Amino acid sequence: MTMAPAVRKLALTVHVTSSAGWLGAVVCFLALAVTGLSGQDAPRGRGLYPAMEVITWAAIVPLAFATLLSGVVSSLGTPWGLFRHYWVLAKLALTVFAIGVLVMQLGVIGAVADAAAMTGPSGADLRELRISLVLHSGGGLLVLLSAMVLAVYKPRGTTRYGRRAHSERPTGRRPRLIQR
Repeated sequence: MTMAPAVRKLALTVHVTSSAGWLGAVVCFLALAVTGLSGQDAPRGRGLYPAMEVITWAAIVPLAFATLLSGVVSSLGTPWGLFRHYWVLAKLALTVFAIGVLVMQLGVIGAVADAAAMTGPSGADLRELRISLVLHSGGGLLVLLSAMVLAVYKPRGTTRYGRRAHSERPTGRRPRLIQR
């Protein structure tokens, strides 16, 4: 089922906005994580890690789920479909993977923020967790950029389901695929 053009454009706008917001929030998180890891300034560290927790809960988590939901809605309402093209499935897999890693890191983010607020971010026990925050946010950034590249380039290739759906479609007017 294809959405009406106005609804499709709204869904696409929500998806692009939430995806770009998620990417931007991860960049901010990464910048704070690198600053916190490289700095020895305890007062600054006390503020950095709680700010990272706020960014996570106020921006990253809601935007991640908004991206997932709006992406599924957009794909189901356009000729691209959710299961017809490999690039759409790859974007879905990357998004679900990124959200899974994010959910697993929520405890680490909270623990480092709590410890930094109480005693500052120094200490050997926190160093490994602080490194983990840098590595995971950097990896998350690469995953999100990969999904963005897939959305822009849309590599060819249809799934078995996509080929079957295409061959079963009645002949005549083909639905126009929207180029972005």
